[in-house]
Amino acid sequence: MAQFCPATKLEKLLLSTDGSEFGEGAIREAIKLAKTCSSKLLAIYVIETNPEYETIAPKLVEKAEKEARQHLEAVKERASKEGVDCEIIARQGEDPFKYIIEEASKNQAGLIITGRRGRKGLKRLMMGSETARIIGHAPCNVLVVPRAANIEFNRIIVATDGSKYSEVAVREAIGIAKRCGSTLFAISVVPSDASSPFDIVHTEMMKEDIAEKELKMAECTIRDFKEASAKEGVSVTGLIYSGKPFEAIINTAKEKRADLIVVGSHGRTGISKLLMGSVTERVIGLAECAVLVVKS
Repeated sequence: MAQFCPATKLEKLLLSTDGSEFGEGAIREAIKLAKTCSSKLLAIYVIETNPEYETIAPKLVEKAEKEARQHLEAVKERASKEGVDCEIIARQGEDPFKYIIEEASKNQAGLIITGRRGRKGLKRLMMGSETARIIGHAPCNVLVVPRAANIEFNRIIVATDGSKYSEVAVREAIGIAKRCGSTLFAISVVPSDASSPFDIVHTEMMKEDIAEKELKMAECTIRDFKEASAKEGVSVTGLIYSGKPFEAIINTAKEKRADLIVVGSHGRTGISKLLMGSVTERVIGLAECAVLVVKS
């Protein structure tokens, strides 16, 4: 399939990198995307430090600064070989995510691209990783790329629950599919009894009524998605499952060999949910493919 830029307004892309092996996927895909979209690439490395540490261990801080600069120069060289204009940014201080958000806002980046620390990193996500904080505060969409992920925009999964947050993800997914000729799958999940808060306080009959209502809502959501896609000339396969939403999304992505999952974000107020095990967080932490978090 020929490569097409998946979105408009991608004049600038911001790559967040920390020099670790886990960021390799993000670096590779950021350069590839910048080349495809003729975007300028901004690569930022934030050294996490504080005044006390700088006073106690100035040589270690100096070493970290040197390593950061060397890493950024290597990224710039890789980008240059692909014909991509790359500007490097080195910052240092507490709470690295703040500097990343600041640079994204200042440069009006159309997308932030960041890596993920593998499956073991799920615990870190739940404990408040920089990835979760970036997503919670980002002024634009965020693309989270596992080390081995390869994004071709061939097969896309978009998760929708009918909320206003998933509506923006739906629009974004349709737009990408239209530009790239992607095969698009829409998934809506009816939570199973095991994950239902009604297990204890409601009778079996009431649970059945609730499940039926949720199923009808899911059917309505998928129907609306198909209608919106059809207006854009995009074909979509609708899928409805029962179970834990994050498991259904991840399993479907594997089954359909998706190279991208698109989900919505609950914005800044949703950062507490991100840190407490939301569907989005778990999908990001466990998916084998890249995850695009669409901001409202």
